[in-house]
Amino acid sequence: MSQLTLDLSCRSETDESVSLFRQTVRKLFADELVPHLDRWEEEGIIDRSFWLACGAAGILCPQVPEAYGGLELDYRYNAVVDEELTYAGSCAGITLQSDITVSYLIHSGTEEQKRRWLPGMVSGEVITAIAMTEPGAGSDLQAIKTTAIRDGDEYVIQGSKTYITNGQTADLIIVAAKTDPAAGAKGVSLILVEADRVGFARGRKLDKIGQRAADTSEMFFNEVRVPVSNLIGEEGRGFSMLMNNLPQERLQIAVKAQAGAQRAFDEAVKYTKERPAFGKTVFDFQNTSFQLADLKSKLQAGWAHIDWCVERHIGGRLDAAQASAAKLFHTELQWAVCDAALQMHGGAGYMNETPIARLWRDARVQRIYGGTSEIMKLIISRSL
Repeated sequence: MSQLTLDLSCRSETDESVSLFRQTVRKLFADELVPHLDRWEEEGIIDRSFWLACGAAGILCPQVPEAYGGLELDYRYNAVVDEELTYAGSCAGITLQSDITVSYLIHSGTEEQKRRWLPGMVSGEVITAIAMTEPGAGSDLQAIKTTAIRDGDEYVIQGSKTYITNGQTADLIIVAAKTDPAAGAKGVSLILVEADRVGFARGRKLDKIGQRAADTSEMFFNEVRVPVSNLIGEEGRGFSMLMNNLPQERLQIAVKAQAGAQRAFDEAVKYTKERPAFGKTVFDFQNTSFQLADLKSKLQAGWAHIDWCVERHIGGRLDAAQASAAKLFHTELQWAVCDAALQMHGGAGYMNETPIARLWRDARVQRIYGGTSEIMKLIISRSL
């Protein structure tokens, strides 16, 4: 993908340290990400060297406390990485690690778990995944069938997972399993499983419509034994931990959606101003310029909302309904912008070689994972 730059003119980013951090992220991505985008798309996996480069630059898991090798920064810095990564046209799983998996260890991990895993997650030497979804359980996490039955000082894990981001490369997996199958949601626990455990197997790398560079996979647990010390938090508290982390997960998706929508819009403006038609450019037609004007106004409002959400989240005031509303609004906006931008490209937009085609493909799943748009509406409606 050709490289454009995310315009910050309508943002409220005034903190110099955040601006300097963004410059670091942009330079790293220009050097270590953009040149490899097409190859990673073809190969369906991202080089581990990119993870190490991100770690060396200090942009992986920036909120990790200094005691464990992190920078101990607030969520604004995570949001910068989310924005710049998606705007660059990448779906690399570094954001899953920085925004989702690391939070479980920071907030609920034991001191031993933190010292063992957090430094590697910060450096990029340890790649993580979280295994929640199963063939028969998606948004309804209470319906998971994978079990972790205690046998002395070990848990014996049995079951399968699917649609797992970082599935082919993960060294460490946070597995949602039933430690008490009869207790429903109160029987769900979160357990760390190292990828070299006997009985653990990676399934196929799934063939997706979009986000093809992300190694989304199946996982199988055939009587995998792990020590009881691999339990995160308390037995039976897994479901509540998952729910507590969902606002940040959904905010992350919203941030990425807004950045993806902005990139699609910028591609549309660029293309329509260059594409001749009937003695003028496509942009010169009032229908085109009016559509772009409408999208511009929505994007402007969208950025203001993202900044509001991030500020509330840092202050601990972004609740489940607000996070769900953010995910709903921004992912639906992303899809509307990407679809309109592709239409403005005409036949060229349907060619995989054009940036808008990839942006359009990658956007579609945003309205599904992390809770579908329909589930978001349900959560919001319950808060009314």
